[in-house]
Amino acid sequence: MRSRMKARHVSFKQALNDVIREGASGSEGHSFVTPSRAMGLKIDMTKANLIAAMLEDEELIRKMAADS
Repeated sequence: MRSRMKARHVSFKQALNDVIREGASGSEGHSFVTPSRAMGLKIDMTKANLIAAMLEDEELIRKMAADS
C-alpha cells in the first residue's frame, strides 16, 4: 500500500479507502475463498452455554465454601 501511496501522492487514509472500495466492488474479478477443514471431534454445541453456566456455578460454590 505504501508504494501505491507514493506513486499516487495520496494520504494513507485515502489509499486505505481506495483499497477497501476496490475490494468491495470486486473489480479484480476474483473473490477470496476461505477453505474449510474438518475439525475432527464433533461436539453438539446446543447446550454449551448451559454447561458453561453450570461449571461457573460449581466454581463459585467451591470458592464460597473455601472462604467460609
